Amino acid sequence: MDPGLEASAALEEGLQRLLAGEPLQYVVGWQEFYGRRFRVAPGVLIPRPETEILVREACVRALQLDGPRVLDLCTGSGCIAWSIALEVPGASVTAVDLSDDALAVARGQNPAFLHPGSGSEASSSAKEGLIAPRFLKADVLKEDIPGGSFDIITANPPYIRESEKVHMHRNVLEHEPAMALFVPDDDPLVFYRAIARHALACLVPAGWGIVEINEALGSETAAVFAAAGLQNVEILRDFFGRERFVTFNR
Repeated sequence: MDPGLEASAALEEGLQRLLAGEPLQYVVGWQEFYGRRFRVAPGVLIPRPETEILVREACVRALQLDGPRVLDLCTGSGCIAWSIALEVPGASVTAVDLSDDALAVARGQNPAFLHPGSGSEASSSAKEGLIAPRFLKADVLKEDIPGGSFDIITANPPYIRESEKVHMHRNVLEHEPAMALFVPDDDPLVFYRAIARHALACLVPAGWGIVEINEALGSETAAVFAAAGLQNVEILRDFFGRERFVTFNR
């Protein structure tokens, strides 16, 4: 096919996908996150800007350690796992998800095409000490996580209640994976109880964790980790002052 006609056909296909409500990120095949372009595809949650705060906080902690071991639960596209691995030379990152689609995308991220963010001192040196994340399939609600002990745990699990769908846009509801977004109204903290269990089992003494949360359930989510016996449980806010993260120590 003539290159011009091929490009025109591709443009027309992309336009039709957009008109049908498909997210732009799926059409172009990538999303900017933490100064890099991460591959995304249907079946994988599109990274959100607020999750960059989670990565920043995790990197600050990890850079204080020598060869930190990081566990990323519900990894999705792998944007958290890859960002930490790229920002923290020598970091050993294990990432877990249940979705085969997500794991395929996460494993397929090519660090050679992840453009380092400007102003990041760690980015320029990270390539030399890069250890590619290890991606594992596991159900965090039911299975133990292999791999020994970790210094840091991160997680951005499903946390949107089914009843909150009425406030969401069509392009999210019809195209992004429901299993990565929604939890039942009668048990919205189910993933956090599981994460607390994994933190107690996997974190080294004084190890640290951070999870992204539903802004409407900040105190309730923090209470899950405190009740599990984790220490120094705190709520952090996002760019807009919303309760968006919980941190803790073992």
